[in-house]
Amino acid sequence: MSVGAGGGGRSLPRLLSVSHCELGVHWLYSPKLKRVEVEIPPMRKVRLVAIALLLATAPFGPAWAQDAVPEVEFPKVVLSRVPFDLRVRVRELARPERQEAFVGQLRLEASGRSGEERLQPQGVTADPEGGAVLQQLVLEGIGRRKLRLVWGQGAIEGRVLVLPGIVSVLPPVVAIVLALVTRQVLVSLFVGIWLGVSLLQGLDPFTGLLRTLDRYVIQALADPDHVAIVLFSMTLGGMVGVMSRSGGMQGVVSAISRLAKGPRGAQLAAWAMGVLVFFDDYANTLIVGNTMRPFTDRMRVSREKLSYIVDSTAAPVASVALISTWVGFQVGLVESAIRDIGLEADAYVLFLRSIPYSAYSLLTIAFVALVAGWLRDFGPMWQAEHRSLTTGAVLRKGAQPITDAASLESASPQGCEARWWNALLPILLMIVATLVGLYLSGKSALGPAAGSARIGEIVGAADSFDVLMWTSFGAAGTAIALAISQRLLSLGQAIEAWLAGVRAMVLAMVILVLAWSIGKVCAELHTADYVIRLARNALSPQLLPAVTFIVAALISFATGTSWATMAILVPIAVPMAHKLSVGASLPAGASQTVLLGTLGSVLSGSVFGDHCSPISDTTIMSSMASAADHVDHVRTQLPYAVLVASVSVATCYLPCGFGLPPWLGLILGLGVLVLVLWIFGKPVQG
Repeated sequence: MSVGAGGGGRSLPRLLSVSHCELGVHWLYSPKLKRVEVEIPPMRKVRLVAIALLLATAPFGPAWAQDAVPEVEFPKVVLSRVPFDLRVRVRELARPERQEAFVGQLRLEASGRSGEERLQPQGVTADPEGGAVLQQLVLEGIGRRKLRLVWGQGAIEGRVLVLPGIVSVLPPVVAIVLALVTRQVLVSLFVGIWLGVSLLQGLDPFTGLLRTLDRYVIQALADPDHVAIVLFSMTLGGMVGVMSRSGGMQGVVSAISRLAKGPRGAQLAAWAMGVLVFFDDYANTLIVGNTMRPFTDRMRVSREKLSYIVDSTAAPVASVALISTWVGFQVGLVESAIRDIGLEADAYVLFLRSIPYSAYSLLTIAFVALVAGWLRDFGPMWQAEHRSLTTGAVLRKGAQPITDAASLESASPQGCEARWWNALLPILLMIVATLVGLYLSGKSALGPAAGSARIGEIVGAADSFDVLMWTSFGAAGTAIALAISQRLLSLGQAIEAWLAGVRAMVLAMVILVLAWSIGKVCAELHTADYVIRLARNALSPQLLPAVTFIVAALISFATGTSWATMAILVPIAVPMAHKLSVGASLPAGASQTVLLGTLGSVLSGSVFGDHCSPISDTTIMSSMASAADHVDHVRTQLPYAVLVASVSVATCYLPCGFGLPPWLGLILGLGVLVLVLWIFGKPVQG
């Protein structure tokens, strides 16, 4: 045993601290042996033995753990048959060995009309702050239940309201239906959030209103990634304001007009630009929408059609690109899933092999080109295009675009020459700088491992939000510098134009914050878990890709997020595909097809909601960049998205479960889309 010099005994608990003088210990230093020798008188040894016994029974063992009083976060609301977690926190239990002793004593009991039952968690994880998290607890029935947590000789009780699982989908459904019916996105989203928070607060609407304002909206604003998106979007809005005021956007329109004639050329140019800006969905929507909007307006392409093109070449393109900000996240999920099932495979290679099975994303990109090149539409989109071509009104009468295009496209000072490079140079700078920044950021994040990493892995490891922040400020600064250096604008006029562009984004940013808030509510209501539970009984190896796609599409549409959907489903679907294939004794080739098809269906199905749900951030940003009415954008795009999703299931995901090669399914799917557009589509004539 080592004793600290100075005699204080700093390694001992405070009430056991004694000095060497009190013990009668004599310290002898031997210069020859270069060590300290301790002489303890015989009568003092008894006191040391007593101290040793005290240390043996000091607060480090299970007996002490029994006396600990935990803090338990009982949920106010639980969904029937939907798993939930219970956090038990004891701050004094910061050391792992103490946690293990304490957790071993925990017992959770539930009582209600049907009597008492003991709840068995499917997993227990340690809380770094002390205590544990009881995972995957399940309650059945409906009504108020009493939960009782027992440990050692102590217990603590709490009450919980058990509601039917179906209520977990009410907040997003109410928000979406209200938005489509009333066309008031702000009110609809707020009502959906309020409803969800009221459910979480035990059916208390007043407390739900307070928590909506002081917790959920604030948390959505406080998230660093969300703040980065808001600043990035508003900075780009300011850049567009400067480029428009200096005549740069008008110059781009004039330059493109010489190359692309009419609505067909305008739509194909927007589609091509969307495919080329493949590295990030957020950057894609803001760059393509803001750049092409003045030109498509001149060519009488409706804002609904432009926002559809922008939205359908953002997430679908980024999700299947070999190098994008999505790749690292997707590959990380795949790697974790195959490691859990003991499958020896390279996660990045497996991701690449699953791309042909991302039928929805690939067919969506192809369908946009088909509609743009053929100039045939159906449903609400045909009405929008017919109105725009015949009357020149790119927006519906009474439409409420979430971006003030008039502020972005304010008139240039008299005598200001329209030069296309004043808009194109900042945009090109941002694209190039973003690609370089993603590479450097990813390389820095990987550290020494970057030397052996693929370029896709390096880009995927980058902090895309930081990079987009840097490049957007750089591009905005370049636009201002170009305008001032050519004496097109004074410094005051440039700043005024930048602020006008920022102001034009305010409404869109409010909608974005509300969309993030309702996503948080859906996460706490376990909306995704409820949908998964409904689909579990319909699974077989052959049907798994199709069922997984439908589940992913429903979850992403209800929650408005593709990444959360992938994070939820990949760890479930990939092991399930492997186990079901083994259990059904499928041949190796068929098992591999089911695995790749399931993986592709998750990644592609998650994109469905991301690019057409009215509460998705990418959908909102597409409406924002195109200066479209958000409800009109969703209403006109949804029939096209549902068509492509249905064709993907019928020609790709169902057949691939029975061994059909993905390339053949894609060809069949494209053929069906051509046939549907030929039969039901009508040419748009002005």
